Amino acid sequence: MALSCFHCHPLPYTVTTQRHTTPFPFSISLSSTFKFSSALSSSTSTTHHPLPPDFSPSQLLDLIRRQPDESSALRLFQWASTQPNYSAQPSIFHELLRQLARVGSVDSMLSLLHQMRSSACPVDESTFLIFLEAYANFELHGEINAVIDCMERDFALKPDTRFYNVALNLLVKANKLKLVETLHSKMVADGVAPDVSTFNVLIRALCKAHQLRPAILMLEDMPNYDLRPDEKTFTTLMQGFIEEGDVDGALRIKELMVESGCALTSVSVNVLVNGLCREGRIEEALRFIYNEEGFSPDQFTFNALVSGLCRTGHIKQGLEMMDFMLEKGFDLDVYTYNSLISGLCKLGEIDEAVEILNHMISRDCSPNTVTFNTLISTLCKENHVEAATELARNLTSKGFLPDVCTFNSLIQGLCLTSNREIAMELFEEMKEKGCEPDEFTYSILIESLGSEKRLKEALMLLKEMEKSGCARNVVVYNTLIDGLCKSNRVDEAEEIFDQMEMMGVSRSSVTYNTLINGLCMSKRVEEAAQLMDQMIMEGLKPDKFTYTSMLKYFCQQGDIKKAADIVQNMTSNGCEPDIVTYGTLIMGLCKAGRVEVASKLLRSVQMKGLVLTPHAYNPVIQALCKRKRINEAMRLFREMMEKGNPPDAISYKIVFRGLCNGGGPIQEAVDFTIEMLEKGILPDFPSFGFLAEGLCSLSMEVTLVELINMVMDKGGFSQSETSIIKGFLKIRKFDDALANLGAILDRRKPRRF
Repeated sequence: MALSCFHCHPLPYTVTTQRHTTPFPFSISLSSTFKFSSALSSSTSTTHHPLPPDFSPSQLLDLIRRQPDESSALRLFQWASTQPNYSAQPSIFHELLRQLARVGSVDSMLSLLHQMRSSACPVDESTFLIFLEAYANFELHGEINAVIDCMERDFALKPDTRFYNVALNLLVKANKLKLVETLHSKMVADGVAPDVSTFNVLIRALCKAHQLRPAILMLEDMPNYDLRPDEKTFTTLMQGFIEEGDVDGALRIKELMVESGCALTSVSVNVLVNGLCREGRIEEALRFIYNEEGFSPDQFTFNALVSGLCRTGHIKQGLEMMDFMLEKGFDLDVYTYNSLISGLCKLGEIDEAVEILNHMISRDCSPNTVTFNTLISTLCKENHVEAATELARNLTSKGFLPDVCTFNSLIQGLCLTSNREIAMELFEEMKEKGCEPDEFTYSILIESLGSEKRLKEALMLLKEMEKSGCARNVVVYNTLIDGLCKSNRVDEAEEIFDQMEMMGVSRSSVTYNTLINGLCMSKRVEEAAQLMDQMIMEGLKPDKFTYTSMLKYFCQQGDIKKAADIVQNMTSNGCEPDIVTYGTLIMGLCKAGRVEVASKLLRSVQMKGLVLTPHAYNPVIQALCKRKRINEAMRLFREMMEKGNPPDAISYKIVFRGLCNGGGPIQEAVDFTIEMLEKGILPDFPSFGFLAEGLCSLSMEVTLVELINMVMDKGGFSQSETSIIKGFLKIRKFDDALANLGAILDRRKPRRF
């Protein structure tokens, strides 16, 4: 609520100090306070009575406290204040102020304060403390200085050290560190002497602001005020160092604490134990506990140890520590249970994590959103989306409200398991339940729709994001640009690209690379080159993906000179070509018929220490096979097996085709077929057909049958498919057997088993 001025705020209701008899609009029984209270609840009575002569302020206070809400309490008070025997009491005003403060009725509080003054009711610091709490609770921290101004100007009250401490503490809790500085300056200017609590609050403020050096200086300044740091002073500093990730600094503060004669308490020890555990220094934490005389580990200590063990991957020890805690009568808190559940989930131990959840509930420790989201997210990642959905439904029926993280996990899991329609239904349900989708929700769905080329729906989601005010990040735009480019809708992709600038979304290297690749695929290489220049102008450095897109275009066009220029530019601009770049250039050279140059480049790349991949070898092997230079091709193939990455299915397919098309002895082709099948790679049928024809012409039908049986076995043919083919083989109808085999192989892609 915006306030015009604390000390001159307009009154929301009429306040009168004149005392006269005004009938209260409810019946009053004079026999007892209880009857009087009962009468107040009946608005149908027509009997009106004044306050009884013996009705005390304490009875009125009790009645005010019994009212169902602050409005009723205020009406009762306003009526009572008009009665002849009413006397203004601070306790009554304070009770009303507290009730109004709970609901944030600041206007009414201010009016009541002025009524206190006009009725000559004593106003002291405790009155204004109620205002401090109210303003802090409703985030009106900027008005706290106005409270002090009002005290001094309108009520001639000077805030003391305690009052300033309360105000400073409320500001520090709310992280209003600038206001803390302003208020402390006023405290000093007013000559109010600080005490230990003042220093503790200020040190905590400095620690929150990550200003540890000034916090230490403030500690050192305390003796100048004849003050000694207490346990809270040192513990606050320890916590500050721990939050900065400097546990050793916290341990130095502990030594300083001991040297100053201030004994460690369980709180300070636990702070250090927690800090050590957060850093994974579990053994050190245990030694510290053991060596600290007079310290008995409590529930906080054990919780810190269990969480630390889980955080460092020692889940088994964490579970053992949990059992030890329970034996000693300690309970785990929800954060510790969450650490155990999270640790088990990271190890993929879902069943054990669910057991911990059930144990947690049996110990009357209520799971929170983090608990359920951890389990649901893990189930989705493990492709147990149905189980995750069921868990979410069960939890919802028990009063658990799923948040955006819950929905995101489920939607992502459904998309990854190709249940996109259900994911969209859940997305709609999410909105119906009042849970606003975030940018991650939209990113998941847009990426999923883009992968299915359902770009119209993806673009509609982008518009929905705009209408809902949801921030659109670069990932969302990149996903759409990629989908449009892959669907050959490059003009629309350029529109999305331009839209990013208008919406204030910074374009990344991925954005540029995606569109540059799309333009190159659409043979719009000049536009791609202009876009690369724009990329550099925006301060982004072209990387290997940028250059490779253009390189691939020139290689496909057979323009080796320009392709070589791209590689040269790439190197001169400090972007070292990788094996993908060289592989693309080798492919271009082979396509242009320059196999010898490609072979030399292959050797040159090898000399650079790069591990050659099938992407680099395959074009050269294929070119050699086409030229019937099968021996050279086989040498490269075997070299790839020994020195490079293992050959892929394409490598085997190239060599197999070369051998079967008359590139070498038929036995070599047979042996290679067996080798290929043992790797789990099925042959393509046209080449296998050539091999079968050759085997039959050489009366090697037995070998052919063995190969066909091996293909069926490795290919996982069904029983009916196998029976038909074997039937034809048995009666030596090889053409029919091969025809059926070919039909089945045509429906299958080469794959590994």
